Amino acid sequence: MSEHTTHAHADDADHSGVPEHHGPKNPARTFTITLLCLLALTFVTVGAAKINFGAGNTVIALGIATVKASLVALIFMHLRWDKPVNGILAMSGFLFLGIMLLFCLLDFDTRKDPEPQNLPVKIAAPAIPTQGGTAAPATPAPGGAAPEHH
Repeated sequence: MSEHTTHAHADDADHSGVPEHHGPKNPARTFTITLLCLLALTFVTVGAAKINFGAGNTVIALGIATVKASLVALIFMHLRWDKPVNGILAMSGFLFLGIMLLFCLLDFDTRKDPEPQNLPVKIAAPAIPTQGGTAAPATPAPGGAAPEHH
């Protein structure tokens, strides 16, 4: 007959065969602190939007949004307590997003005329002669239809 032996695993804390709990030890406290951090970062985003940093507004807003998304992924998706490779893979998405945005900004920065060339040309409304002999510019009728002349 065969003998069954039990081997104690080093990763089982109480050797009961039940895997250890992955998550915060005090979830209410952890989630409350995360909530307060996310709210504070939201107020920082609103405050930064009211100050004119020029081209830096976009960079600041994306930076704050990246920190907020990282907090959500680490805490609510439990990446903080998961295997490190899962956190690295999840956070690498932010790296590639940054690289793609950098390419877009470099492309936009090298253009001489940022106005698209395929926009339709706006044609001025023709002048409508009045009874006094002078021409007045045409005003479009409500609904975008041309005014009727009889």
